Amino acid sequence: MPVISVIIPVFNGEHTITETVQSVLNQTFTELEIIVIDDGSQDSTLSVVSSITDTRVKVFSYDNAGVSTSRNRGFAHATGEYISFLDADDLWTPNKLEAQYQALQLHPQAAVAYSWVDYIDQDGKFFRSANHVTANGNIYEQLLLNNLLENGSNPLIRRQAFADVGGFDPTLAFGEDWEMWLRLSARYEFVAVPSPQVLYRMSSNSVSCNVQRMETGSLRMLEKAFSQAPQSLQYLKRNAIANLYHYLTFKAFEGSPKRQNGLIAARFFWNAIANNPSMLLGWKTVLRVLAKISLVTLLPPGHSYAAIKAAKRIVRLEIAKKPKPISTQS
Repeated sequence: MPVISVIIPVFNGEHTITETVQSVLNQTFTELEIIVIDDGSQDSTLSVVSSITDTRVKVFSYDNAGVSTSRNRGFAHATGEYISFLDADDLWTPNKLEAQYQALQLHPQAAVAYSWVDYIDQDGKFFRSANHVTANGNIYEQLLLNNLLENGSNPLIRRQAFADVGGFDPTLAFGEDWEMWLRLSARYEFVAVPSPQVLYRMSSNSVSCNVQRMETGSLRMLEKAFSQAPQSLQYLKRNAIANLYHYLTFKAFEGSPKRQNGLIAARFFWNAIANNPSMLLGWKTVLRVLAKISLVTLLPPGHSYAAIKAAKRIVRLEIAKKPKPISTQS
């Protein structure tokens, strides 16, 4: 009987699914099963994943129904005492499951263990670090403000806790993972593993690239979340919306800069400030965002991309030239 069930929903993931599954098979924690839910793929995903010979890999194919339904279908097949979800283009470091499992053994009062996230590019190379937030215990209030877990490929969850709160909400187009973590945090404690063990792939083909759809879906998710939050925490709603728009502002700049993206980013940033004017106090961030908006909006795409890269290079050089503080320790 496996201890951990890893559920991987996949739709048209022929180019990444093998590497994703392999990152689970390479885990130092080996008492696991991998449940791949093919969500009606129209490419060669099903034949690719079916060719993996490891007996721990189980493949089930369904008509297309979306990521939430696929995750719920995977849970219905799972037999492990612990559950973890992994998107079909993301990766884990080899010690991810073992570290999270150990964290839950050391903190029996917690039902969810999560790790830090790093971003990788389409070729699997390091792109940038994520927020690397460490929060333990009752983190419900913090999760209302920000998705500290960053994505759906992160936590290890006690099976009974997941069953108690119900499955992922298939009516949510975006933020369905965040909404699930909120439901879990409303009832159970979390424990953080302060190490980047979840590698989230940045892809121009990923669902999250359509920032305007992401805006609509995420706002709907926040409405649901705050409709279930206690009255004492309703004052956090505007800050949560501001944080969402702050995130979407930078999301709009990802990929090849286009004038339309600059205009979208400007609208997002205005909404962030309108919901939380104190963001203006972070003047360095404000200047950086305004500079990016100006470059992307006013310059042709090729020129704006080059200008942004040059500006980043100058900033790095200026930081490197700054004298380091002299230590007062003997």
